[in-house]
Amino acid sequence: MAPTDFKTLPKQRYEQPIGINAILLGPPGSGKGTQAPLLKEKFCVCHLSTGDMLRAEISSGSKLGTEVKKIMDEGKLVSDDLVVNMIDKWIFIGWIPKNCCTSREIDELLEKRKTPLDAVIEFSIDDNLLVRRITGRLIHQASGRSYHEEFHPPKVAFKDDITGEPLIRRSDDNAEALKKRLESYHRQTRPLAQYYALRGLHFAVDAAQKANNVFEKIDSIFMKQKEERVKV
Repeated sequence: MAPTDFKTLPKQRYEQPIGINAILLGPPGSGKGTQAPLLKEKFCVCHLSTGDMLRAEISSGSKLGTEVKKIMDEGKLVSDDLVVNMIDKWIFIGWIPKNCCTSREIDELLEKRKTPLDAVIEFSIDDNLLVRRITGRLIHQASGRSYHEEFHPPKVAFKDDITGEPLIRRSDDNAEALKKRLESYHRQTRPLAQYYALRGLHFAVDAAQKANNVFEKIDSIFMKQKEERVKV
């Protein structure tokens, strides 16, 4: 996770929600969890994290949660049907899922809800940089705020800066599980970039940059796509 100068990030919010529907596409540790809350705050949209929904199911202690935990700890991807069903339950106009492992099902869901997709932002980053990011990552479970032991440490070790509540390390945030997750990502999810490029919706950002630079790039893409929609 690149160091973030949050003081340089735009603080203003748009007076009216701009209604951007976007997918943040990228491997674990690429920065989706850092950018999504910032985009949610500025654009007044809902941030829907499929990963967070799966982890909530795990925390519930249900039979399904036990099965999901086993799959995630092994670095595998949860089935498309399950992910889409969860999205259908929670989605509404103005959403930013952190990732989606399928495309046609999502397209059909958006078509049914009359909420067209505006952009797919791919977080491009070398796999070798992800191990350091992942193994040092700390999460505030209630809010989704992310920290890093080396690159973005909390003010008090293992405590959330805002609430003071304990930070957690995800059970699948280890080098062995990451390797399997990256293999699954490149095999099953990465091809979506080409799919959406053919539809004119794909935009790549250099996720190795500082977080504020990544944010500014996504901000410009969102505004451009909003302008294009208004023209149409």
